[in-house]
Amino acid sequence: MAQDSEQFDVIIVGAGISGISAAVHLKQACPDKRICILERRENVGGTWDLFRYPGIRSDSDMHTLGFEFKPWTEQKSIADGPSIMRYLKETVAEHHLADHIRTGHQVLAADWCSKAGSWSLKVQHKGEEKQLAATFLFMCSGYYSHDEAHDAKIPGADQFAGPVVLPQFWPEDLDYVGKRVIVVGSGATAMTIVPRMAEEGARVTMLQRSPTYVASRPDKDRLANFLRGVLPEKWAYAITRLRNIRLQEQIYRRSRAAPEKVKAFLLGMVKKGLPEGYDVETHFTPKYNPWDQRLCLIPNGDLFKAISSGQAEVVTAAIDQITETGIRLESGETLEADIIILATGLKMVLLADVPFTRDGEAIDFAKTFTYKGMMFSGVPNLVSTFGYINASWTLRADLTANWVCRLLQHMDQLGADTVTAELQEKPEEARPWITDFPAGYMSRAMHLFPRQANGPWRNTQDFALDKKLLKQAPVADEVLVFEHLPDVDRSQSDDQSPPGKAVSAG
Repeated sequence: MAQDSEQFDVIIVGAGISGISAAVHLKQACPDKRICILERRENVGGTWDLFRYPGIRSDSDMHTLGFEFKPWTEQKSIADGPSIMRYLKETVAEHHLADHIRTGHQVLAADWCSKAGSWSLKVQHKGEEKQLAATFLFMCSGYYSHDEAHDAKIPGADQFAGPVVLPQFWPEDLDYVGKRVIVVGSGATAMTIVPRMAEEGARVTMLQRSPTYVASRPDKDRLANFLRGVLPEKWAYAITRLRNIRLQEQIYRRSRAAPEKVKAFLLGMVKKGLPEGYDVETHFTPKYNPWDQRLCLIPNGDLFKAISSGQAEVVTAAIDQITETGIRLESGETLEADIIILATGLKMVLLADVPFTRDGEAIDFAKTFTYKGMMFSGVPNLVSTFGYINASWTLRADLTANWVCRLLQHMDQLGADTVTAELQEKPEEARPWITDFPAGYMSRAMHLFPRQANGPWRNTQDFALDKKLLKQAPVADEVLVFEHLPDVDRSQSDDQSPPGKAVSAG
């Protein structure tokens, strides 16, 4: 560890939903900790600051995607990106986080120094590199690359005469009114872009290789809006949040227990939303069961309305290649276009794709096991937030942040400097980080992630169970090893505090 490094008790990497949640929990539960939040972008918000494509919105209700400690008070429960950004910025202001956040700071490398019992981070800011040190590192950087989208490797993209656009890098000056647009993809991004562009005057074709399950629901939660009118704000939010969590759990469990019944219900909803005689079998009936992949939410049936109006259509076919004037299908048919949008998915990365080392030796996380979906076997003082694939991301983010606070409090009580999840012996049965979810963006990256096994080495993806494990059960168990380093002095008086934004979390 460099001697001139700025030193903190906890460094949080990422100032999106997960990082903001982590910072608020730490300030409330561990006010004596010196914290710093590093954000590579020039603004907070993470996903909601990065994505700027038309219609960007939540695909979960904001009563569960919102924080447990801050009620969502707007009328729309399925919220647009700007509304979510306002909510996040309000949270930062209300909890006085601005002085702790360093925007434009990208972590280039992280090294654990066993002798010092701390992490040393190489950070880049405005082209210059600096060193920061932290006793505890809390990775809240999400699960996908900000630099690259998934390359679907469709041949001929360089031949197309018009713009070929990736939603992750949406050009602000893209003029699509009155244009013929092909959106390649059938996930949440495509189903958000298509109806919005159609509404704004484009003639849009959603070109998909295979269908996705969709569910239509109102963007306003009538019960939530009623409760806010008759109950205190926090009570109304808590009731709505609990109701929606239970509903998510019931739908998911029903999908696993009786997939054919859920399938029939979902397809019945589609048939009601589309014109009579529409080919639902071809365009909206997947070959897999519901929740083998994530359901796509259609607020107020907007995609169905766009199709019914004639401004949008769905084509289900395999692509041969992109041509100068559009996309040629394997059938030989060519779809003409002025603009092509490749909504073909994200590129997943682990821990922001930062290279991690221990005393200079590379850490291969794929050879580790996950501890409760948060820590990595054999790696000290490191926690990572990874949300739910079958529910709202923030539910897990809040649980993880709460658990980290309990862990740090326990370490202080013990006088421990380090905590490590130690494997006593290699589990006989190793499973991928995520199971029973064969979505392409997941399966393409599972070789990078730690594995899971039975006992505390599970990544449950089950909110009800995680709530018991992370919020109610004791922190200490037979797996976590706490150590005190007698040669390390953690004390730091006020006159020794580093300059700048390294201020107390209190």
